[in-house]
Amino acid sequence: MKRLLLIVLTILLVGSSSVYAKYKIDHLEPAFWWTGMKNTNLQLLVHGENIADLKPELNYTGVSIMKVSRVSNTNYLFVDLKLSESAKAGSFDILFKKGTKTILKYEYQLLERKAGSAERLSYTPADVMYLITPDRFANGNKANDSVEGLREGLDRESKNGRHGGDIQGMIDHLDYISDMGFTSIWSTPLLENKQINSYHGYAITDYYKIDPRIGTNEDYRRLSKLAKENGIGIIMDVVLNHCGSGHWWMKDLPSKDWINNEGDFTSCTHKRTTVQDKYASKEDLKQFSDGWFVKGMPDLNQRNEFMAKYLIQNTIWWIEYADLYGLRVDTYPYSDSKFLTEWTGRLLEEYPNLNIVGEEWSLNPAIISYWQKGKVNKNGYVSYLPSLMDFPLQNALVEGLTQEDTWGTGLIKLYEMLVNDVQYPDPNNLVIFPDNHDMPRIFNQLNKDYDLYRMAMTYFLTMRGIPQIYYGTEILANSDAGGDHGLLRMDFPGGWEGDEVNAFTGKGLGTQEKEAQYFLKKLLNWRKTSTVIHEGKLMHYAPELGIYSYFRYTDKGKVMVILNKNTESVHVETERYHEMLSNHTAAKDIITGKIFQLNEGIEVPARSAMILEIK
Repeated sequence: MKRLLLIVLTILLVGSSSVYAKYKIDHLEPAFWWTGMKNTNLQLLVHGENIADLKPELNYTGVSIMKVSRVSNTNYLFVDLKLSESAKAGSFDILFKKGTKTILKYEYQLLERKAGSAERLSYTPADVMYLITPDRFANGNKANDSVEGLREGLDRESKNGRHGGDIQGMIDHLDYISDMGFTSIWSTPLLENKQINSYHGYAITDYYKIDPRIGTNEDYRRLSKLAKENGIGIIMDVVLNHCGSGHWWMKDLPSKDWINNEGDFTSCTHKRTTVQDKYASKEDLKQFSDGWFVKGMPDLNQRNEFMAKYLIQNTIWWIEYADLYGLRVDTYPYSDSKFLTEWTGRLLEEYPNLNIVGEEWSLNPAIISYWQKGKVNKNGYVSYLPSLMDFPLQNALVEGLTQEDTWGTGLIKLYEMLVNDVQYPDPNNLVIFPDNHDMPRIFNQLNKDYDLYRMAMTYFLTMRGIPQIYYGTEILANSDAGGDHGLLRMDFPGGWEGDEVNAFTGKGLGTQEKEAQYFLKKLLNWRKTSTVIHEGKLMHYAPELGIYSYFRYTDKGKVMVILNKNTESVHVETERYHEMLSNHTAAKDIITGKIFQLNEGIEVPARSAMILEIK
């Protein structure tokens, strides 16, 4: 009898443990949070086998569970917490119970928010961004070139393969970036991309994890800290519209509406204008907004309230965790427009000074200005996005320098493009650039004409807005690859052991490459201290006979810029500029140091740009 009872008890215990063994937590995000946030609500995504069968409980002063939401997939719970002002930094257990029995527990941490975090400063027209594709910049840690469990290892011979650049490579060359005169780094995404041909970083498979081939979360924090010590802020590239098809949740979606088109690939039309087109059909709008960017990048449904909160909290988490200087947002108008208002609004609620630049690749300023904070749109749409990439100005610069000067072509393109600034609430906060990671290098766009290159760089570093320079531009990086992104994103010379050319030290660079690097370094470091360029108003004069000139000015100083496209030097009389030059007698060329007496006119060399500080 005793033996039979023992057998029965054993069966019950084994059966009981096997029942409880079916529960587990695979993901709980965000894994920790901070006290002292403006918004005191926090939603946890909990993912694990049959987790929805369990009830979460906790006991910690200042923290309470407001709501527990279950969705169609029983492997998910969404737990809404309230963090009151009395909540202190510390750790506590979240218990997951079946009836009265605790089945699982998770130790959750609340960290103390860094003093002044909410008031953090961000990038302004005083900055110049250095855009880096990390995999192609420098390999600082060869030990992480190939990582077990990730589909791609090192393959430097493949244009679309992993070349081994990483966070340590950026850290190793912070002194170079600082010495050149850059004040911030925008790197293409660093988060995990666990799929093929994703070295670029835009197919994210884990929103809370740095890709192990790039480094670790702690490495990213260290980069931010060391960069700040070198006078450089870190700008994170945020991807809201899509994830990678290899993301962990793609194998176990919370609900059918987590991904647009119920998780089935439907190609995006890329007709971005449908968002603001008063005549657009609903069908065209749906095909644009719900279509996938490409097959390997599932389109996130931000109309799903849990997805929206997940993305908002994830961005805030990285700002706090990595002490970020600002954000750049990929494929901005592809996301749901109402969500974008909510996302930007929440971020600016926590960080009123935060600058965020969105990518809207259009050559029409009316399309771009729709998204800038402060724009009064006729359809009533309200945006809180502070900045946008100025693609129209980039295109106008290339056309202005490469076209023959006639009544409607050449330099007049630059002059007339600026009239569109009336459409922007804040044109000074636009990000301006000669090229980026998705287009041919500026040296190629200018037909490898070094004189035009110098004119272009002078223009972008003295024009209104916040300049961004792509890595390698300082050494005349060029590629005849057309639209082949794998070739456009070249390895930076000297970033790999054994490189015959080292642009960090100058070893092996050609004469013209060294000259370009020196020129840009001098221009950048001058700009760094020029408050007239940072804060000044703009006045320009219509192009005449191949000459285009403009002024940046404040009550305390003036800078005159002259572009001369002519194949001969031109003597510029100063009488035309009496509004700006009256009561001034001399000007100094900031590149050569030469002093000009203004009453004698200014001799501008052929095919050159001149920057004059007015005395």
